[in-house]
Amino acid sequence: MDDVFADSLNLYGVLVAAFVVLVGLGTLVGMPWQYSNSATVTVLQVVGALATIAIGAGLGWLAHTQ
Repeated sequence: MDDVFADSLNLYGVLVAAFVVLVGLGTLVGMPWQYSNSATVTVLQVVGALATIAIGAGLGWLAHTQ
C-alpha cells in the first residue's frame, strides 16, 4: 500500500491549507460585515473571505500534488 503522504512536509502543507480554508469559512460564517455600514466594505470582506478559501484550496492541491 502506498503512503498517501510520502513526505512529512506534504502532510504539514495539507494541514496548513485546511486551516486556511477553515479560517475563510469561519470568516463567512462569522458575518463580519454585520458591523459595517458600507456596501463597499461588505463586498470586499466577502471577496476576501472567498479568496482565502480559494488560496487555501490551491495551497492544499499544490502541496499534495508536488
